[in-house]
Amino acid sequence: MASIMTNASALTALQSLNSTNKNLETTQSRISTGYRVADASDNAAYWSIATTMRSDFKAMSTVQDSLGLGASKVDTAYTGMNKAIETVNEIKVKLVAANGASDADKAKIDIEIKALQSQLKSYADSATFSGANWLSTDTTSGTSAAGTFDDVKIVASFNRSASGTVSLGTIDVKVQDIKLYDAGQTDETDAGILDSTRNAAGARTAASAATLGTYAAGNTFTVADLELTDGTLFANDQQVTQMLGVVEGALKDMTTAATNLGAAKSRIDLQKTFTTSLMDSVERGVGQLVDADMNKESTRLQALQVQQQLGIQALSIANGNSQSILSLFR
Repeated sequence: MASIMTNASALTALQSLNSTNKNLETTQSRISTGYRVADASDNAAYWSIATTMRSDFKAMSTVQDSLGLGASKVDTAYTGMNKAIETVNEIKVKLVAANGASDADKAKIDIEIKALQSQLKSYADSATFSGANWLSTDTTSGTSAAGTFDDVKIVASFNRSASGTVSLGTIDVKVQDIKLYDAGQTDETDAGILDSTRNAAGARTAASAATLGTYAAGNTFTVADLELTDGTLFANDQQVTQMLGVVEGALKDMTTAATNLGAAKSRIDLQKTFTTSLMDSVERGVGQLVDADMNKESTRLQALQVQQQLGIQALSIANGNSQSILSLFR
């Protein structure tokens, strides 16, 4: 039946052209944005997963920055500790030289020891990075307990459980065990490694006043202010031996502290490497969910452009069929 009211062929051609144009718009959007899922309307589930993972990716990027800052602080503390160990070893050498020396020589050696002690304090005070100093502290205020320095926590990981709960992992540095000086010390156990009172065995103990030149088994000294002479009296050889024990005890604690700092630095480096790999994995995973395959989309674009041209031509032919009805009335 020929009708001038309803052109079924034109309607069919128009529907086909509209479908082609819609598919063409989708393909052009994917090509221009690079995403197969750019909005929630494209694929709600994939969009939701990708949005959450992108948020986690940003958090992990901040964690990486935190690890870098933490590594710098540990490096600074380790550098100061390493130089301090070298200087304490120099003090040890001077004490060995003082054993059996005359009072005149002890006076000269004492001058050298005092210079080294001043240098030790300078190293500790200078070991500061971004306002953090773990070697020269003051625990007078702002801590959990008087004389105690709280552990430093370096954010090391961002974790999301299967239920969606997030948490942070940290690498803890026990500053209480590595500090060299503490202006807020309350007793020998709270003091730093170098300003703590020690006995001849190198163990921390309550202070016991020592009179130079007068030996007592309970004599105690600190590496920070031990002296061979006060200008009048001189330490005898037995007291020099006691001072050597004090220095040896401090060196043992400093070596342990340096080892702990080295272990913390190694762990931070490992975590940085892992976080970088994890971020790459997350980025690849998100890409597999939402990125467009440009090879596929470019091929699809060419096909749809051809379909569009054919659709326009088919619609033109269908509209032209109505003109043939006029020939019936000639």
